Amino acid sequence: MRTATPSTARAINDRLALDLLLDRGPLTAPQVRTLTGLSRPTVSDLIERLQANGLIEVTGESGGDRRGPNARLYGIVADRAHVAGVDVRRDSVHVTVADITGRTVGSVVREPAEDLPALVATAVAAASGPLALHAVVIGAPGMVDPRTGDLAGLNDVPGWRLNTLGALRERMNVPVVLENEVNLAAIAEHRAGAAAGRSDFVLFWLDDGIGAAVVLDGRLRRGMSGGAGEIGYLPVSGERLCDVLEGETMPRLPIDELARRVAEGVFAAVAVLDPGLVVLAGAAGRAGGEELAALVERRLSGMGPVPVAVRATGISDNPVLKGAVMTALSMARDDVFGAPALS
Repeated sequence: MRTATPSTARAINDRLALDLLLDRGPLTAPQVRTLTGLSRPTVSDLIERLQANGLIEVTGESGGDRRGPNARLYGIVADRAHVAGVDVRRDSVHVTVADITGRTVGSVVREPAEDLPALVATAVAAASGPLALHAVVIGAPGMVDPRTGDLAGLNDVPGWRLNTLGALRERMNVPVVLENEVNLAAIAEHRAGAAAGRSDFVLFWLDDGIGAAVVLDGRLRRGMSGGAGEIGYLPVSGERLCDVLEGETMPRLPIDELARRVAEGVFAAVAVLDPGLVVLAGAAGRAGGEELAALVERRLSGMGPVPVAVRATGISDNPVLKGAVMTALSMARDDVFGAPALS
């Protein structure tokens, strides 16, 4: 049996403490000891090391009249790294820049242009200003090939060409990752929405495009070619699901009829994957809310023996953009803070 080396143990403890500071805000040394179970000398060394590396700083004091090292509050150095999330839609480009704590420090919205790489690069530059970026994550419609990281084919975003990802990387000179828009929405839902705390779920995207994202055992599943969740091609009553649930038609459908079509579309994923939870997201999923979710759940319960809960999205703002920022933050934190304490 192999045991952790002292340097490995230090790295694990450092990341554990940093994650606690991210989740709970500034903490005192005694609070870090209580939450981690680490000894007083270990926490003292840890705090000194993280301060020396420019990762944490004293942000204030706790306890009113208390003085001394134990009363100091320690927090993450927010400007240690910055990231950008980008949501590329058919009618707009949204950019959010955040510091390493996740606090938004800049944002812009632009209309699409023929030279899409130039548009995205200038939008990111406008949102970030003088800040250097550690990572940029872009969400866009289409299948992303896991082997190349680029779209497996073209989408219908104005200005998208072959090797758009390569052009973006050249223009921005920073690590750039492309991800399917629905997958990013699922990441946001998993971490901060209706699927928080769930290890298995399917997100059903009801918007100007129809798609799904699959999370099993807490991990996003992309499939061998990046096509996991391309549910829009599923035949339903002799038509493709993306035609049955066409973006402009959905808002005009009676809610019972919309629920019937959604249930027929998502049933295949429920029957095959048994995810236990389906989250309805996108514009129509958000508009339908819990009423639509309840109607879909009721219909699914009568279609097969697999039990499933259906919930409306728990993300009130742009879930694709939120998922892009979260993914970029994970990249930056793993790079700056070291590997997660628990993998």
